[in-house]
Amino acid sequence: MHTSTPVAASKPLFSRGMSAVLVAQFLSAFADNAILVGAIKLVLLLSAEKGMDALLQGSFVMPYILLAPFVGLLADALPKGRVMWLANSIKLISGIVMLTIALQGDQATILWVIIAYVLTGIGAAVYSPAKYGILTQLCGTEQLVKANGLMEGSTIVAILLGFVCGGWLADSSLVLLLAVVTGCYALAVLLSLLIPRLPIVHALEQASVAVMVRDFAGAVVTLLRDRQARTSLLGTSLFWGSGSTLRLVLFAWVPFALGLADTSSATNLGGVVSIGIIVGAGLAGAFIRLEHAPRALWAGLLIGAPLLFMGLATELWHAGALLIGLGAAAGCFVVPLNALLQSRGQASVGAGHAIAVQNFCENLLIAAFVGLHYLASQWFDPAQEVFAFGVLLIAIMGLLFISYRLSGRHVALAVETA
Repeated sequence: MHTSTPVAASKPLFSRGMSAVLVAQFLSAFADNAILVGAIKLVLLLSAEKGMDALLQGSFVMPYILLAPFVGLLADALPKGRVMWLANSIKLISGIVMLTIALQGDQATILWVIIAYVLTGIGAAVYSPAKYGILTQLCGTEQLVKANGLMEGSTIVAILLGFVCGGWLADSSLVLLLAVVTGCYALAVLLSLLIPRLPIVHALEQASVAVMVRDFAGAVVTLLRDRQARTSLLGTSLFWGSGSTLRLVLFAWVPFALGLADTSSATNLGGVVSIGIIVGAGLAGAFIRLEHAPRALWAGLLIGAPLLFMGLATELWHAGALLIGLGAAAGCFVVPLNALLQSRGQASVGAGHAIAVQNFCENLLIAAFVGLHYLASQWFDPAQEVFAFGVLLIAIMGLLFISYRLSGRHVALAVETA
């Protein structure tokens, strides 16, 4: 039986610990997205086989799925700042391996690229429950949506810069790109040491794998039985699953639809989506309170619509304008749902457990979407795939919205106070 530590409602939003978390998260997220560009570039250089980008993305998400029963327990059983240090250290090793592969040039094999990216996935899987779960300890419930807005906003800025700068650097020097990535991971490791030692949320009673798996399964069942937590899990999973796949689709769509063969054009469009998400995240943090978080489902209905009109784009800025709208809807959608899940999770299974379950669900959907992307790339041209992807998103978001409405009227969220 888990017992959760009550979250104080009067803690300030900004503190030394919160600043260290935000900067470390920014550097780590920047490097995560830049290394993706480097990995895709390496794969394209080392293999001309179709679908290798899907295999690469799959190598990243598999650690999330396989380690899901354990990383939430780890985040709650140890001080979360130390868990962030461990995760960034694993990412640093992945950056060093990837840089070594780039230095080898044509003598490298694609297998080592996959291995290096698996390490990135392991580090990210360990990192995520700690980085979000720590917010419930660093700030109060009244500030939780704003704290999520800061975290999500800084993360999206990092995604924007990491993806865009990664594209620019990859077009000029792949070695320089991966050297920057490795340096960012090293700084994130050092900053993680500045995060104060916070109380343990749930002590790990047994280290048995079977016990951990049962504990995780229990957390999954608990969250899925909670109407609001279930909606948050499904909604945020759709957000990240579709977003990860969209970036892969853009790498194929840009040269096909716009005739641009450079890496930076695709990454610039990915960055434009991130700009929209920043705007949406800011609006959500300013205007949507925690108890009204399910209202974000309205924004989810708009996410897929811009993709239906991508076939009309003949210039890069046309596509960019559509993707800014997509990103703004996505930002308004995901930030309140993230905060809602953390609050519900902290009150029941622990925030670390809740985020681990979220990562598990997200990456199952990423794997499913990547599988669909692989199949679509064999059957459709990139323009047809983008249109079909938009239709799919609208249909799934519509089902989520209808399901929540049919499950009963929204009940005001009861938040524990100290």
